Amino acid sequence: MPIDILMPALSPTMEEGNLARWLVKEGDSVSSGDVLAEIETDKATMEVEAVDEGVIGKILVDAGTENVKVNAKIAVLLEEGEDASAIGSGSSDAAPQAAPTAAATEAAPSAPAPAPAAPQASAGPAPVSGGNRLFASPLARRLAKIEGLDLAKIAGTGPHGRIVKRDIEEAVKGGSAKAGAAAPAPAPAAAPAAAPQGMSDDAVLKLFAEGSYEIKPHDNMRKTIAKRLTESSQTIPSYFLSVDCELDGLMKLRAEVNGSAPMVGEKPAFKVSVNDFIIKALALGLKAVPEANASWTDGGMVVHKHADIGVAVAIEGGLITPIVQQAEMKTLSAISNEVKDLASRAKSRKLAPAEYQGGTTAVSNLGMFGVKEFTSIINPPHASIVSIGAGNQRAVVKNGELVAATVMTATFAFDHRVIDGAVGAQLAAAFKDYLENPMSMLV
Repeated sequence: MPIDILMPALSPTMEEGNLARWLVKEGDSVSSGDVLAEIETDKATMEVEAVDEGVIGKILVDAGTENVKVNAKIAVLLEEGEDASAIGSGSSDAAPQAAPTAAATEAAPSAPAPAPAAPQASAGPAPVSGGNRLFASPLARRLAKIEGLDLAKIAGTGPHGRIVKRDIEEAVKGGSAKAGAAAPAPAPAAAPAAAPQGMSDDAVLKLFAEGSYEIKPHDNMRKTIAKRLTESSQTIPSYFLSVDCELDGLMKLRAEVNGSAPMVGEKPAFKVSVNDFIIKALALGLKAVPEANASWTDGGMVVHKHADIGVAVAIEGGLITPIVQQAEMKTLSAISNEVKDLASRAKSRKLAPAEYQGGTTAVSNLGMFGVKEFTSIINPPHASIVSIGAGNQRAVVKNGELVAATVMTATFAFDHRVIDGAVGAQLAAAFKDYLENPMSMLV
């Protein structure tokens, strides 16, 4: 009998994802282990493999569909000897999904029913022109009204010939689909998105029609960031500690370490950054102050045996924190190469969930942007995070004399449920000591 292919849960916390791309089409034969599709989660793009062999009988969710619920039916696989008639009328509808956003509707419509001559749009009743239904996304309809365009004069380039946003934009450029120069465009009944605070819907529509701004729908990553950081700010009683760390000795040692790197072809085997020293110093600080290497749960305190350090990486549309596992046990060169690899794959959204979930604490470094100091929001389940500012020349007093030194400010945020003030201060002091005596990180 036909086998349902369901939207997989690619991580323990995943509730929905975007079906980015199908790598097979209806009628293709597949074997166990073949890659069927690419699924976008809030942090990464993952491949979905077949677990059975057979023929793709029907694809129920189009490529580009967003917010597909976990365990929703996305396709049907036919076993040997079966044909499309075995799917049955009840197999053509995907499991219930969250209502699509404007961007989701723009990307692809819901799956069409198997029998009708024209595909069934998901956006409700469509206008009729010459006896033929016109299929257009809700966003395309609203934009067409704003621009005074006749949908009947626009060729759709979306799935199944559907009119989508880009078609409206092309029609506006061409100027060939105007419903009538004398007739003003009718105002839609609702704004294309929620009005910014303090603005009426009419004001939003006016600005939108004039091209003064555009509404950019939230993607899954931005929704997850908003949810987790709101949860953090509302539920974690945080406090902050700052320490100034002199880096002159570290900078000198870094130059020596990089100068001693063996060559692999025409490139050195590694190039250690200041941030690599910071990761190592934090890991060794947690080893020296194990009480700070903990996380909060309602059932008890989780005390970690290793220092798994998250490294904040800015990617298009958001932020991800890949984890350097057991950083206290790794050399600076190993940390350096691992961070480069994780950051590169993070930016292309190719990290596995295990590479960015969990961890014990995190480093957020904005020093390269010239930021002197700042505070970060703790990312659960972590109970701490350290914010790194720029290292710059400052006047300091040494042996009663005013001299110049390279100084960096590090600001810790701690979850007071887990890490009391004295423990947090001990970790900050240990971190500072390792950075100011960097040779201790090489032994």
